[in-house]
Amino acid sequence: MATEATNGAAAGEKNGAATEKAVTFSSLKPQLFVESAKASDAVAFYKAAFGAEEVNRVSHPKRKAEQELPLLLSAEIKLGSSSILISDLSDDSTALVKTVGTGLVFCLETEDIEAAIDKAVKAGAVAEGEITEGEGACCGGRVGKVKDPYGIVWLICTPAKKCANVEA
Repeated sequence: MATEATNGAAAGEKNGAATEKAVTFSSLKPQLFVESAKASDAVAFYKAAFGAEEVNRVSHPKRKAEQELPLLLSAEIKLGSSSILISDLSDDSTALVKTVGTGLVFCLETEDIEAAIDKAVKAGAVAEGEITEGEGACCGGRVGKVKDPYGIVWLICTPAKKCANVEA
């Protein structure tokens, strides 16, 4: 009889061997690093462009003499039911990655792609290419693309359709 693991936890062993406790996660919060002293601007952009809601902010208690604003350690924003952390990247940052906006794409789902792209562009994003539909889009839906002022690519998609041929 097979047993299933939860979120990658090992399943129990046969013959009385110890079972590993199942691990569950309550959420996933990606952390986005932007050029130092621009995280507050990024938060304002995401509010204007995507209707994000700021739910938490933690600033560094001290700032360097050359900085006008304190370093933003993290600002949590909510987009729909998801959260993202936005942080300033600095030379003395504890970030594991010391680059800004590379290898990362976010996908936002909406029924009104045109209005979403228009709102993002008015807030300072740049539309990239045309809205595509069918095979070139997410699971056969419609998708448009914008790049924000911080180099992050955002796909604006219709809600994903259930794909019959998806393999794990």
